[in-house]
Amino acid sequence: MIHGLSMPNYRRPQVTGACVFFTVTLARRGGWTLVQHIDDLRDAVRITRAERPFEIDAFVVMPDHLHCVWTLPAGDRDFSTRWRLIKSRFSRRLPKGPTRKSHDARNERGIWQRRFWEHHIRDETDYWAHIHYCWMNPVKHGFVERPEDWAYSSVHNDARFKKGDE
Repeated sequence: MIHGLSMPNYRRPQVTGACVFFTVTLARRGGWTLVQHIDDLRDAVRITRAERPFEIDAFVVMPDHLHCVWTLPAGDRDFSTRWRLIKSRFSRRLPKGPTRKSHDARNERGIWQRRFWEHHIRDETDYWAHIHYCWMNPVKHGFVERPEDWAYSSVHNDARFKKGDE
């Protein structure tokens, strides 16, 4: 308890082989860091996938955050380590951001928000809602008129886009 308030007891679902939607955000919003350093981010994801495989169902990189849907291998539920590796690999390639003592104590570079948001996909309707959310995010933010016009999206590699668009 802190000042008479109880802290939430947050527990992640312990589902192996899960399909999960993520939102991961930079510590400083409003810049274009992720798209300016897209090759560094792609390398961080590629290296991590080689070490700890997972399927990418959808992925969109926005200037200061990203959304994606991953499917983990059967028997595996450790997406947190994958995100830690991706974030640290990407961060090491950039100049150190503004840090606080808590960043320094954890050897963090102040690039990313510490946490990420995840949602375990419940069913096919939920799956498609989150895939479409990824595809439509650049449109929602006003960067493009059509999802396929955003260069930093897996929509270009996904034959399902045309099927789902009809």
